[in-house]
Amino acid sequence: MSSLLRLLAAFASLALLLSSAASAGGYERVRIPIDEGQLDGVLYRPAGPGPFPAIVALHGCGGLWRDNGTLSVRHSDWGARLAEAGYVVLMPDSYGSRKLGSQCGVKELTVRAGRERVADAMAAKRWLQMRADVRKDAVSLLGWSGGGSTILTAIRTDRRPADMLPDFTRAIAFYPGCRTQSESDSFRARLPVLILMGDADDWTPPAPCDFLARSARLRGESVELVLYPGALHDFDHPRLDVKERTDIAYSASGTGKVMVGTNPAARDDAIQRVKSFLLKTR
Repeated sequence: MSSLLRLLAAFASLALLLSSAASAGGYERVRIPIDEGQLDGVLYRPAGPGPFPAIVALHGCGGLWRDNGTLSVRHSDWGARLAEAGYVVLMPDSYGSRKLGSQCGVKELTVRAGRERVADAMAAKRWLQMRADVRKDAVSLLGWSGGGSTILTAIRTDRRPADMLPDFTRAIAFYPGCRTQSESDSFRARLPVLILMGDADDWTPPAPCDFLARSARLRGESVELVLYPGALHDFDHPRLDVKERTDIAYSASGTGKVMVGTNPAARDDAIQRVKSFLLKTR
């Protein structure tokens, strides 16, 4: 190779690294094919060419975006944090893609945790596995609240993907609603699951998750539940003052009122647990 060609190749490699480093600090808007059209999504990626392990991250009932058109603080914080740790992170927008806003106060859902959102997660997995910068055998699931409930359906043994591609490797659910799966006689977890929630959560109460995890472990399944003393729903949010919400379709009290807010100690511990749990896929 001539000196000029070597120099051009070096410049090209440098440009790729600089581009990757720049994208690692922010996100890219992407589109994911699904049966009825496409899903919009947000993609975070580490610096460098990869291939990297990846995560499909599922939002809760509030969706990805806020009314001012910005990505929610929780999702931007976790996306940047996980990309810095070396993961490609894809966040499919199950609501905005279907022209829906927040679903927190909606009782008759058209985009359901156990159906449409599971299909969205599977489509996101396939999309990631088609990328050269993603390890096909190292795609995990992570979700919050309603997204966590989706995960509990997606990891059942009877919901194994039929796409002939490698399955998800691990799953993390922040404060999911566990009642549906805990009352199902056929629930079986086919991969390791970590559930993180506060013991004071009055939106998605921890008792059904405790029953689910205990029953799963008795069957030899790897389902771990971590309960944080005094922590509420949304405890992992970077900066959410403790407050009451009165617009919730389903709350433990049946009044539509719940308490939410950041718990710094629980948040810090959860960040470390998530990283340690995911490291086992690498």
